[in-house]
Amino acid sequence: MPFIPFDAPPQPPPVLNDLAALWVSFMHWLLEAGQNILKVVLIIAICIGIAFVLRLVIRRVVTRIVSSAKLKANVDDTQAFERSPLADMRLVQRTRTLGSILQNIVNVAVAIVALVLITNLLAPNLVGSLTLLTAAIGAGLGFGAQNIVKDVLNGLFIVAEDQIGIGDMVDMGLASGVVEYVAVRITHVRDVNGTLWYVRNGEVTRIGNMSQGWARAIIDIGVPADADLSQVEAALLEAAQGLAKDPKWRTRILERPEVWGLESITGEALVVRVVMKTRATAMDDAAQELRMRLKSAIEALDLQIPSLESVVPNGSEGARRVRGANPPKTRPNAVTGVPAPARGIWRKKSPKQAPEPPEKDR
Repeated sequence: MPFIPFDAPPQPPPVLNDLAALWVSFMHWLLEAGQNILKVVLIIAICIGIAFVLRLVIRRVVTRIVSSAKLKANVDDTQAFERSPLADMRLVQRTRTLGSILQNIVNVAVAIVALVLITNLLAPNLVGSLTLLTAAIGAGLGFGAQNIVKDVLNGLFIVAEDQIGIGDMVDMGLASGVVEYVAVRITHVRDVNGTLWYVRNGEVTRIGNMSQGWARAIIDIGVPADADLSQVEAALLEAAQGLAKDPKWRTRILERPEVWGLESITGEALVVRVVMKTRATAMDDAAQELRMRLKSAIEALDLQIPSLESVVPNGSEGARRVRGANPPKTRPNAVTGVPAPARGIWRKKSPKQAPEPPEKDR
């Protein structure tokens, strides 16, 4: 047996040494875990604070834009914008939609940043593997969900560029009708039969919006083949101008009505075309009233009406008629000396009379 000096202090049992080492390691782990928990809590608190600030900024900007539009229109709620200019209502819709999208983007971005920071804190060696795994998952999702990404990106452009809005009459190729809902991935369109169409924004290659800007009411009216064409055109123009000057309708009509002349000739009738530029939202009502007045004007001439219909030129005919009866004005030809046409909307300006010469020059 080993020699033990008589005056040596007693040695603690090995079990106590193991317990002391275990206690020291536990306290070290507990201290490190507490520090990590505090850091994680700090990271989460900072990310939540950043998200809160960004969301508050977005909400303030949206509220300021909406309030400014309401104040400009002198209304208290968004529903009252039906009596306000269409641009203000569309501005509110577009601003709220984009604000909601930005808030969702902020939430996702802050959550991802917080997750990466926490992972880097708790397991620094795992970040590289997590990056590769995330890249692989992102590539797979990007390939498999490319249609969804296409729908979302196209929807963002549709909303940001104000191509369509709720209440617009549109032709999206896949469906035509009134827009009831616009989102970043899908658009709801209600057709004339009441069918609700769900159109994916990524599948939309063209949009025809019939509620923006202005519209043109084009009406072809037939008169007997033996009618006096100049008298008929004068009566139709007078009836159309009477509608444009009517206090009830003049705010809906943008330009002077025009008679485009003899459009076609059949064996039984002469077809004369009358056009009128109106606000987009008032085109149907104005066209209906114009048809009634044109009918009354023809009947006042004791003529029968073989046909009376509204037309929509398209294709090459529509392309040639883009400017209608108002071609671009050019300078007088220096060779022929043709004077420039007299200007004026409702009536031509009377030529100014030359001043009479003084008595001594006569």
